[in-house]
Amino acid sequence: MDIQGKVALVTGASSGIGEGVARKLAAAGVKVGLAARRIDTLNKIVDEITAAGGQATAIEMDVTDTAAVEAGVQSLVATYGSLDILLNNSGLMPLSDIDSLKTDEWRRMIDVNIQGVLNVTAAVLPTMIAQKNGHIFFTSSIAGRKVFKGLSVYCATKHAVSAFAEGLRMEIAPKHNIRVTSLQPGAVATELYDHITDKDYRQQMDDLAGSMVFLQPEDIAETLLFALKAPDHVDIADMFIMPTQQGW
Repeated sequence: MDIQGKVALVTGASSGIGEGVARKLAAAGVKVGLAARRIDTLNKIVDEITAAGGQATAIEMDVTDTAAVEAGVQSLVATYGSLDILLNNSGLMPLSDIDSLKTDEWRRMIDVNIQGVLNVTAAVLPTMIAQKNGHIFFTSSIAGRKVFKGLSVYCATKHAVSAFAEGLRMEIAPKHNIRVTSLQPGAVATELYDHITDKDYRQQMDDLAGSMVFLQPEDIAETLLFALKAPDHVDIADMFIMPTQQGW
């Protein structure tokens, strides 16, 4: 895809991978809608992108709220005239053992990590189908292919994302010329770990960060750009992105 002048929606864009991808896309000439709940943070990022010569707009969006999602997508299309790229990136990862029964955290993960992805995808698809063109990315995880202790519910949500991404690719790529890519990173330095309320697991993550060089959001952004710029007849469906030092 020739990405110059294309329009992208990035959810979870107020920090981490979403912010890194939004900045990288804007620097590459893409008009970017940055979506998240923290509108003040988004506005600051948009100001910085604009000051650097890029085009971006902030969209206050809770991906679990279908009305907010629909309104945000419609606003972006009205602003820039199309919607060519989606990164479904919003997600939560509060680690805990199952027998800790942090059921509120389970429900929140399911709402954001699964239902939020479905809400945004459903809102974006009509525009891409009408255009007969587009590229949808999902931020899954190695936890979408493997299971780790303390991450059982999170792994279940990311397995669901990986499965949905693959099924979506099978259905809409040949029918509507819409490519689908599942990004499956290993350890990335983001705010994701701030969601961990279990002090033992939080300490484990801090210790892990001291034992290896984590990926940076910019690394994931570069990977996304590689898949995005592939020839139109090429769909890079799955991409594992791992720290060199991560042996599991």
